[in-house]
Amino acid sequence: MTEIDKRLARIKRHKRVRKNISGSNERPRLCIFRSLKHIYAQVIDDEKGTTLVSLSTLDPEIRSKGKYQGNIKSAEMLGSLLAKKLEEKGIKKVVFDRGGYLYHGRVKAVAESTRKGKVVF
Repeated sequence: MTEIDKRLARIKRHKRVRKNISGSNERPRLCIFRSLKHIYAQVIDDEKGTTLVSLSTLDPEIRSKGKYQGNIKSAEMLGSLLAKKLEEKGIKKVVFDRGGYLYHGRVKAVAESTRKGKVVF
């Protein structure tokens, strides 16, 4: 399978999941995007079409703590920081959108560290 085929397969999986998952005001959608070097997370209210919280491993809080931002350790830091930001905004429940990626590795690390911060999926 070529790189383009893998990317298109992920996009197809993501579209298939997005048919059933939608964020609301009470339960916004936590969307993950993973690149080779970084990982990005957004909390989105799909009814209004607004992004409530947006974080990535490019943010200074995470970037200063590690040498490389594309690993599981930085993904865990991202999840814990995301949980703190959601707590500040008063968001306790979210719908998890893994973005067509397997629930494994960095995606799993973000999800579990966010759950440790008392955010319910």
